[in-house]
Amino acid sequence: MIGQHGGFDQVKYARDFKEGFYGIEACLFDSEEDIQVLQREAQAKGFAVGVHFPLRAGQSELRDALFMDAHDQTSAEAFERIKRELAYMAFLSPTYVLFHYPKPVILDERVDWNVWRFHDTRDYVWEQVYTEAEFQSRSEQVFAWLAAKGKEFHFTPVLEFDALNRYVYGTKFLEDLLQKYPTIKLCLDTGRLFLQEKIDPCFDARKVIQTYTKYAFSIHLKSMKVTASGVEFIHFPVLPEWKPEEGWAPIEDYLTIIRKENPHIKIMFEHRSDQVTDEQLERCYRWVKQLLSEPYESTSSNNSI
Repeated sequence: MIGQHGGFDQVKYARDFKEGFYGIEACLFDSEEDIQVLQREAQAKGFAVGVHFPLRAGQSELRDALFMDAHDQTSAEAFERIKRELAYMAFLSPTYVLFHYPKPVILDERVDWNVWRFHDTRDYVWEQVYTEAEFQSRSEQVFAWLAAKGKEFHFTPVLEFDALNRYVYGTKFLEDLLQKYPTIKLCLDTGRLFLQEKIDPCFDARKVIQTYTKYAFSIHLKSMKVTASGVEFIHFPVLPEWKPEEGWAPIEDYLTIIRKENPHIKIMFEHRSDQVTDEQLERCYRWVKQLLSEPYESTSSNNSI
């Protein structure tokens, strides 16, 4: 898959979208005309449309819906906002709708989060003021509500991990919830997972991938470089020459785990392809396909890229 952020970029579509790709993930479109272009292209070419909530820009001060906010009025407003957006985009028949989870993000006080990019201070809360019991109660509410809306509007609800704390990676609660609500799926973001491991000594990205890939609908695939000098090359296409020992994300390790746990997962190239040449972009696609196909050559046609 490829992403389209802010509108339907015809240049990106012509360059990045290849024959056999599963679909396009749309987010924060500025105009209704671009949404109509996306719909027409999807119908004409027969590809799936996914939505990274929200589909439309300018509908709220915040990008993400704070459906787990500890204030009941704020969470109720978030659910109402999602319901309005789902009703609006029903004509688009999205295969899935993706939301960041948890939201607000629950931050571990032991970690320096200065490099984490939040759109607003309301997007996060500290662990010490948001209890594990609250997290579990609010999560159950979100899962039940999204499962019902997914059935009503005929889409797969997908939750993309934002920053994670021990309530997720230190317990089995979320696994149990995913098994209780099997229509709810996950999205794992290689950039987020890698960055958190670099700044959080308690976080193991490979372990999270190993645990949760089986419940995932998609992977947001991109690389970045993290060294003592800071974070560089954000949203960079993955390439075999970017070595982990030089500070790049260990993409081959991640995809090897993903292939074993869920070989038919969707790969959404959430990178800025304008940062590389046409030849490098093609090499990125070939390398990812190779990593996901081996040793599944006999069923490689089922691997959705």
